Amino acid sequence: MRIAQLAPLWIPVPPYTYGGTELVISWLCDELVRRGHEVTLFATGDSKTKAKLVSIWPTSLWRANLKSPHAVFSLMYLKLIEMQDQFDIIHDHCEFYTCPYSKFLKPPIVTTLHHPLTEETITLYKKFPNINFVAISNHQRKHGPGINIVKRIYHGLPLEKYPFNDRPKDYLLWLSRIGPDKGIAEAIDIAKLSGEKLIISGNILPQYADYFEFRIKPLIDGKKIQFVGASDFPKKIELFRNAKAFLFPVKRPEPFGLVVIEAMACGTPVIAFRQGSMPELIQDGKTGFLVSSVEEACQAVKKIEKIKRIDCRKWIEENFNLRRMVNRYEKLYKKILRKKNEKT
Repeated sequence: MRIAQLAPLWIPVPPYTYGGTELVISWLCDELVRRGHEVTLFATGDSKTKAKLVSIWPTSLWRANLKSPHAVFSLMYLKLIEMQDQFDIIHDHCEFYTCPYSKFLKPPIVTTLHHPLTEETITLYKKFPNINFVAISNHQRKHGPGINIVKRIYHGLPLEKYPFNDRPKDYLLWLSRIGPDKGIAEAIDIAKLSGEKLIISGNILPQYADYFEFRIKPLIDGKKIQFVGASDFPKKIELFRNAKAFLFPVKRPEPFGLVVIEAMACGTPVIAFRQGSMPELIQDGKTGFLVSSVEEACQAVKKIEKIKRIDCRKWIEENFNLRRMVNRYEKLYKKILRKKNEKT
């Protein structure tokens, strides 16, 4: 198949540090190329891929510091419209940016919903039944009534990049984008109340600089609570595999949570608030613990050694591997194209 992949332009593919969506796009493109498909990736020029790269801007928009970054998205859709006859199907990862342009595109469109659904995005997506939306969890699918969600496809990992470790060091880990919705303050509370060492890793976006400086930084003592900055892929893997538990006390209904399956792939159990997709990703009592409060999380920390780390790894191998994810996208592409051909 001739497949166009549309990446958000804020972060390169794959990301230097933070960027779960861009990581999934990178793996998906490379595996589709490996399977013999003709894949074209629309992304920024600092991206690296086995697919054919159509560079929309030399550098990712978060790095470019442009005065009108959204104009670059319009440049991408102009290029896509010009090239559309070269593709059998378009796989979009830009979500609401793509919707209005979909009226001008002839190939069928698959859009993966990487972000939480909100009142305004649900209102928008319902107006575009021409787009084949893919949910990344059952929870997300359930909360999008009226949207043309044709499939639920979980993210999957290339497990060879996630070495298993059965002998962790004595620390808890929190790793994500730094912001109040990601539960960093709650993770610090859990560690302090449990008397545990916590390592924090994450990007500080400009809009959360004050939050980090005045709310989080005063809690970091450099000993029991350590901040190690943003992590590239090797550093992230090292932190994951050596942690005795990964804390994910997010304060929003997470549509998936790639870091959750990344931790378990390395054998590290996860303690997460019971909301969003977490009950789908974590086997409570077997690969981690689902909790409802900081206090319950502290109790879970005390029981963490009861979790067999090999069970975490096996759970990911069986349910969240890259081949399984790509198989499902490949099958969906073929089904959509078959339906299109039947109509013509």
